[in-house]
Amino acid sequence: MNLERELAAALAAAERAGQFIRAEYESFTPIPNAPSDISTHVDKGSQDIILKFLHEAFPFDGLCAEEDTATPQTTAANAPARMWVVDPIDGTRGFAMKNGEFSTMIGLTVDRVPVLGVVLEPTTMTYTYAALGGGCWTKIGERGAPARCRVRNTAQAGSCVLVQSRPSKKNSPTKAQLALKPERTLEMYSAGVKLAVVARGEADVYVNTYPNFRDWDICAGHILVTEAGGSVTGLRGEPLTYGEDGFVQRRGLVASVAGIHAAVVERLRATPTDPV
Repeated sequence: MNLERELAAALAAAERAGQFIRAEYESFTPIPNAPSDISTHVDKGSQDIILKFLHEAFPFDGLCAEEDTATPQTTAANAPARMWVVDPIDGTRGFAMKNGEFSTMIGLTVDRVPVLGVVLEPTTMTYTYAALGGGCWTKIGERGAPARCRVRNTAQAGSCVLVQSRPSKKNSPTKAQLALKPERTLEMYSAGVKLAVVARGEADVYVNTYPNFRDWDICAGHILVTEAGGSVTGLRGEPLTYGEDGFVQRRGLVASVAGIHAAVVERLRATPTDPV
C-alpha cells in the first residue's frame, strides 16, 4: 500500500493547523483550573483547517473528528473504506493551562485498520509520524531532518517507564502504577503525546483505562507505536477495531514495548480496580 501522497497531505494539514494553533496559543489567557472537557475556538478553527484540506485532497474519503464544525463529517453507519480520523487539539486542558501538553492528531484507517498517523506537538512543532510498512519517524519543524523512531528494548515489565495522564487524586496510585510498579512514571495530558513518547523510546508503556473514549483519541498514535516496533491492544490483549458505532472505543488501550506487552496485559488483568 503506497501512502506517500496521503502522508504528505497529513503532514501539510498538520503544519497548517499547527501554525494557527501556535499563533492563538501565544495570545491565549491561561485557565489554571481548566476542566477536562474544555473546548475552545482554537479546537474548532484547527479542525476546520485540517478537514477542509483533507477533503479537497481526497474528496471521496470519509471524515471523522471531535468537534462539531461546518465541514461535513461521516457517520460510522455509512463510513467508506477510507476514513480520516482527526483530533484538532488532543489535550485541550494542556492548551488552556498553557503547559504545552497537547497535540494535533491526524490518522487514516482503511477497512477499520490504522494505516497512517501524524502527531504534531505545536509548541515545538515536533512531528512524529508513520505509514504502514514505512516505519515511524520524528522531526522538528517542517524542514527538520527526519530521524527513525524505535521503541525501547526493555525486557521486564517491572523495570518499565510508564507514561500516564495526570491523576485526579495526586497522591493515589493509578491502576497501571499498582499493576506494573514502574521504575519511573511520566505524567502529561494528551494521549497523542503519550503514544508518541512510547514510539520515540522515551517511555515503555501507556495504559488507558477509561471505559469509553473515541477513535480520534488514539488512532494516529496507534500506528506510531506499531511502526516503531511496539504493540497496541485493548486491556485484555484484544485487537482494537475502529469505526464502530459512534466511533467509540470500549476496550481500553495498552501501548507498549512488544517484548513486555503480554506481561503488562497480564498484570493489568490481575489488578481489578482503578482507585483514580
